[in-house]
Amino acid sequence: MKHKMGFKRLGRNRSHRLALYKAMATALFKYERIRTTEVKAKEMRRVVERMITRARKDSVANRRLIARSIQDKAVLAKLFTDIAPRFATRPGGYTRILKLGARYGDASEMVLLELVERKERAPRKKKKEEAKQEAKQA
Repeated sequence: MKHKMGFKRLGRNRSHRLALYKAMATALFKYERIRTTEVKAKEMRRVVERMITRARKDSVANRRLIARSIQDKAVLAKLFTDIAPRFATRPGGYTRILKLGARYGDASEMVLLELVERKERAPRKKKKEEAKQEAKQA
C-alpha cells in the first residue's frame, strides 16, 4: 500500500530525481517554457512554485536555499531580479501546463510547462530573410 505518498518517484532513485528537478528548474527559469512529459511537469510545478514563492523575498538566506538547486548564477540572478518581481502580487499559481498530445515513440502525454506571466520574445528572422535584407540594403 502506498498511502500518503507525497510525490512521484518518476522511476528514478533519489539522487537521479533531485538532479532531474535541478536541471528542469534551471531550464524553466532560463527559457520560461519547457516541453516535457505530463507527469514530470506536474512534479516540477510543485518544486518551481516553491522556489518562486521563496524568491519573492530577496534575502541572503533565500538566495542560498535556492542556490542549492540552481547552480547557474545567471539564472539565479534572473529568478530574483526578473521573475520573482513579476509574481509579487500573485498569491500562487505561477505556472501553467498546456497539453500537446502523445509523443510518437512511446505515446507518453507531452505538455508545455511555462510561467504564467512570461516575457514574449520578438520573433526571430530566418537566415535567408536576413541575407535578402542585407543584399537589398547593400
